[in-house]
Amino acid sequence: MGQLQVKIIPVTPFQQNCALIWDGETMKGGIIDPGGDLPSINAVITAAGVTVENIFVTHGHLDHAGGAAELARSLSVPIIGPDKRDAPLIVEMVDQAERFGMKIEAFTPDQWLADGNSVSIGGHQFEALHCPGHTPGHMVFVNHDAKFMVVGDVLFRNSIGRTDFAYGDHAALIGAITSKLLPLGDDYAFICGHGMGSTIGAERRSNPWLQN
Repeated sequence: MGQLQVKIIPVTPFQQNCALIWDGETMKGGIIDPGGDLPSINAVITAAGVTVENIFVTHGHLDHAGGAAELARSLSVPIIGPDKRDAPLIVEMVDQAERFGMKIEAFTPDQWLADGNSVSIGGHQFEALHCPGHTPGHMVFVNHDAKFMVVGDVLFRNSIGRTDFAYGDHAALIGAITSKLLPLGDDYAFICGHGMGSTIGAERRSNPWLQN
């Protein structure tokens, strides 16, 4: 098995970081959070020469999961995640998309995830961590061998995910970050849902939301 490879694909007007992740030897991999702009995603997949085996969703927001159904259908691959507590948000996505002038396909994940589940992306094992607060069923994907994570909208460079939704929970979000992500170690790097990534160490030192 080769090295883990990652390509970030900013998609939709929300500039959401869709991620193509694959093994550099087998050229097999997966897509995390295909929010939309499928021609751009497919172009990157083709240019990289990757065979996509599955699609993963961190949480049930339109900008992260809006293109999941269409992409899964076109590639004939399953959709995995998030936690089932995001099911109501996924159901609402079609109507939400229409309000933004968008048309998307409805879906139910082929597999819901729970805290501690293991998933394979290109043969590399990722631990799925339930990190609620931004949404009730938000999942984070962690590859311990590479000390690398895809955290969705849980943690950002010098910021954290929004919790000002009816279902948001600020205390739960801070609790998930401090109990599940920070203990992983300062050298764990992450891709977040929007903007530039960071490391656990950098956020521990400078993120104003994580200072006591």
